[in-house]
Amino acid sequence: MSEEIVLPELGDGIESADVVSVSVSEGDEVEKDSTVFELETEKAVFDFPSPQSGRITEIRIKVGDTIKVGQVLFTLDSKENKEDNKKPEGDSKKQVSRRESSKAESKKQEPEKKESSKKDKEGGEKKSIPDQEQDSKKEIKTDEPPPMHAEEDQAGDTIPAGPATRKLARELGVKLSAVEGSARGGRITLEDVKSYVKNHLRSAQVAGKAPVKELPDFSQWGPVERKPLSSLRRKVAENLSAAWSSVPLVTQFDEADITELEKMRKKNSAYVTERGGKLTITVFILKAVVASLKAFPQFNASLDLKTGELIYKKYFNVGVAVDTPSGLIVPVIKNVDGKSFTELAIELSELSKRARDRKVSLEELRGGNISISNLGGIGGTGFTPLVNPPDVAVVGLSRSRVSPVWKNETLEPRLIMPFSVSYDHRVIDGADGVRFSRSIAHELETFQELLLEG
Repeated sequence: MSEEIVLPELGDGIESADVVSVSVSEGDEVEKDSTVFELETEKAVFDFPSPQSGRITEIRIKVGDTIKVGQVLFTLDSKENKEDNKKPEGDSKKQVSRRESSKAESKKQEPEKKESSKKDKEGGEKKSIPDQEQDSKKEIKTDEPPPMHAEEDQAGDTIPAGPATRKLARELGVKLSAVEGSARGGRITLEDVKSYVKNHLRSAQVAGKAPVKELPDFSQWGPVERKPLSSLRRKVAENLSAAWSSVPLVTQFDEADITELEKMRKKNSAYVTERGGKLTITVFILKAVVASLKAFPQFNASLDLKTGELIYKKYFNVGVAVDTPSGLIVPVIKNVDGKSFTELAIELSELSKRARDRKVSLEELRGGNISISNLGGIGGTGFTPLVNPPDVAVVGLSRSRVSPVWKNETLEPRLIMPFSVSYDHRVIDGADGVRFSRSIAHELETFQELLLEG
């Protein structure tokens, strides 16, 4: 008997994936944990393994499809099912013998029950009506689960859904006739109900906003080409739209004199390279940001509007934006405060490479408290990075330049790095925004203290 294999939960907020490649064909024998598909979410590309061994009887998806959590990917005639169906003949005879023995035992007990019932009628104490009703309930009670049949709604339409799905729909106040089923035959699954509720909530959030304006037919002025958005680009668009509409943003622009820091970076660059890392300015920024987070804990927090609380985090995980051919990806370096500059350089190099290859795991993209976006290698004099909720701040780096600075009663050429800090004004006041940016600049300008601390 073939078993339907569905797309499982992929992580918080991830509801779909794109099919990048299909490694198998119908009729192929596969082993457990062997790769059958390559899938791409808005965060990473990963191999999807077969959950068990067996023969693939049907493939329901193809390259380019966008599939949802809970959707059937393929059907598998598993080896486990075959082994379960191959029961020894002796065991079958034993089971038949047990059933016959059980029936015989039941027949022996029937006369005793009839005799007991006769005694109750003749001289026994009469049972009250409630007792009779209780006995009646006991007779019809069964331990069998409710049948997986179709349910009819108030309009009389037949709706294919299981008991758990119907129960969830009742609890959430969802009418099943309004939900589109994704399983075979239009059957409604738990995930279908959850998706319906999520979409309904999103629609409620954008209610009252101006409708999306329909675009003109651009082909009337010249040739055009349409390309579908990738999962990553769709998710980036959704996240940035949500961030822009929900976070009252303020950006503080500042600059740091990194002349001495750059000398030290160049001096030790070869040492770190030999150990598999790359000593970039971002490595020092990681430490400077963490030192500033410790001084200003409100930047290491998240706002919970439902409870009216600020959640202060006692750990220091920092996301680093990586420019990839597919779009911006932000892997997270965990526990920055407990790692040396060399360790951070090695981890950042490895993580950036996997991000560009879309091979980072979902776990490596979670748990960040604040992000760093370094555009200095490309150019620019400044920019306004957007806060990614539930973070409350983000740091943006621009290209350093040599500028004349009045120092020691003379003009000196100094390497100046412009940077910016965007923050959620609901949590952070403007004065603290300035203090935080000044703290980052101070840590970079006095990097010897950073070395002593970590």
